[in-house]
Amino acid sequence: MFDFLHKYASPRNFYDFAGILIPWLAGVTVVLLAIGLYQGLFLAPPDYQQGQSVRIMFIHVPAAWMSMFVYMVLAGAGAVGLIWHLKLAEMTAAAAAPIGASFTFLALVTGSLWGKPMWGTWWAWDARLTSELILLFLYLGFMALQAAIDDPKRAARAGALLALIGVVNIPVIHFSVQWWNTLHQPASVSSIAKIGAPAIHPSLLWPLLIMAIAFTVFFAVVLLMRLRAEILHRERYTHWVAERIKS
Repeated sequence: MFDFLHKYASPRNFYDFAGILIPWLAGVTVVLLAIGLYQGLFLAPPDYQQGQSVRIMFIHVPAAWMSMFVYMVLAGAGAVGLIWHLKLAEMTAAAAAPIGASFTFLALVTGSLWGKPMWGTWWAWDARLTSELILLFLYLGFMALQAAIDDPKRAARAGALLALIGVVNIPVIHFSVQWWNTLHQPASVSSIAKIGAPAIHPSLLWPLLIMAIAFTVFFAVVLLMRLRAEILHRERYTHWVAERIKS
């Protein structure tokens, strides 16, 4: 395992490996999205309280989950780059940030669309919504900081520090509905310790889980594509990149 990680920590080897993975993962993404959307939009029954508007959940909830997951990937990659000075980790953090920002923006927009019929307003300074908005600002701040520093090494270190500080917002987002009296509904899918009894009917739960997996695989596809582009950009003066361009 160590030999595998050591081998593919090289940008050159990882570039080729990612090129092999992308088509397969893209195929899995298409299949899962088709199944999840069909079940969620056409087969799942309307909610007895929320009616047809509950179908927004199949986009909003996975997007919200991914907004936090991608940030943890970003912060983890930033920490690895900060500690071990691994170039691929620094590239991973840079490549993940725009994807995470997109998921966060999607979560906020779909949350507003869902909130209007449920709460009677597009936006409320609810603890969950506000902390999710702060997460979007963290993503944007990370990208702005990296763009403002010309030296990639210094930009990676500065971005990693910001990302690690921002990690404190992740448990705030997750536990905000428990810590404060909020408009946002509590978690529909229970924690791992109580996964045997989720507070959601299986007819809604299974499409939701399929969409969550689809979003995760989609993230992997886009991350690998962005990483390959980032590797080519940063390694553009090396011989192996010149050989790839010629071929």
